[in-house]
Amino acid sequence: MQDINIKITDRNGVTHDVVAPTDMAMNLMEVVRSYELAEEGTIGICGGMAMCASCQCYVNSEHDLPEMTDDEDAMLAEAFNVEDNSRLGCQIQITPEIDGLEVELAPES
Repeated sequence: MQDINIKITDRNGVTHDVVAPTDMAMNLMEVVRSYELAEEGTIGICGGMAMCASCQCYVNSEHDLPEMTDDEDAMLAEAFNVEDNSRLGCQIQITPEIDGLEVELAPES
């Protein structure tokens, strides 16, 4: 079992240093929810199926993340507040390779 460290800046601008397990098949959206870093009902509305953009985040570190899927790309094309570094948190799996990841939650649409 290996835990990794992630810096997550919430929608109020507060940065949280969180520890996330790599052995539970979690994604970033689930980590945000488990630490209650977004108001209940405002993140992961579709349950992590890349069908809403409530878990959109801005990746602020230089991590080599898996390539964006067509579903994620299509969802971000319809989302608000999209930036060049936008990703859906539900599509970022918690793996040892993303240790030290820094993200900021996008504003609520």
